[in-house]
Amino acid sequence: MSGLAINDITKKFGDFSAVDNVNLTVPHGTFVCLLGPSGCGKTTLLRMIAGLEEPTGGAIVLDGDDITALPTHKRNLGMVFQSLALFPHLSVGDNIAYALRIRGKPKEEQRKRVEDLLALIHLPDFADRPVAKLSGGQRQRVAIARALALSPKLFLLDEPLSALDAKLREDMQVELRQLQQRLGITTIVVTHDQREAMTMADLVVVMGKGKILQAAPPIEIYRKPADAFVADFIGITNLLPIETDGAGRATVLTAVAGLSLPAGMSKASLSIRPEDVGVAAPRSGALTGTVSFVRDLGGTIETFVDVGGTTIIAVATPRERPNVSVGQSVGIVLPPESCVVLKP
Repeated sequence: MSGLAINDITKKFGDFSAVDNVNLTVPHGTFVCLLGPSGCGKTTLLRMIAGLEEPTGGAIVLDGDDITALPTHKRNLGMVFQSLALFPHLSVGDNIAYALRIRGKPKEEQRKRVEDLLALIHLPDFADRPVAKLSGGQRQRVAIARALALSPKLFLLDEPLSALDAKLREDMQVELRQLQQRLGITTIVVTHDQREAMTMADLVVVMGKGKILQAAPPIEIYRKPADAFVADFIGITNLLPIETDGAGRATVLTAVAGLSLPAGMSKASLSIRPEDVGVAAPRSGALTGTVSFVRDLGGTIETFVDVGGTTIIAVATPRERPNVSVGQSVGIVLPPESCVVLKP
């Protein structure tokens, strides 16, 4: 089978399971982001794919071949570490050609490959430039080119953009995605930045406590999260606790027409994204609350509304800006089609 298959992979450190029975299928040419909080197991999983950690159990299969026991240098993969690990005493060209040189490739082949890769990363004529004189973004590109020098089947990156400033990081997200699309190489990136995952990935894999909580395209993760943890981790959402009253009716859901609590569930959470929440006149929405804060970010306006001790955030564009002020009583509109009922 073409692509990567992770079958029942487990990694234990003593009694602690860093990765717990993970299964994942990655079709050839897919861009995957492993996303989750620190300590969730995403980097350990990446290191096992790379051959830098030995699994306690399970198998890793690449294009139909079991590579679980193969050493890293025989797996035909490229990897970019968070530190980039460029050789400061070598030029840009020598850094990129390093893997080719130690494998005894002819000098002319090395030169041509370096030239092609520098054109690919938009740094032509940089072959003789000292690495120490490069900007952060340029170093990032060189690290990527070096990892691609041997035309790997699999491209792995461990939080490669975390050291860049916010503007450059966003630019590099787009560049990296476009580069991957041009090459068609199967790519797996570890990140804790949900915006980064939403920008780059075909498939977002959300991890927590060593397990995969949800693996789906970015828009599905955002609009149809599997549970309250995923909803809260991906972007900003309003999570409203739901409990049944004495008559078995869900207290919040009774205010949102068309929604009901799943059978057998007495507690749940209602998730609705801020951009889907409407602010209206008092008692004209599903709920009524008091405006506690208004934040104007230029492109968007965030209205914070206190509803019985729970804060609900509504986001609008300047054109749709609600005419409200702090202390004002308002109605909260919760469109049923935008609400997702989740297990807590």
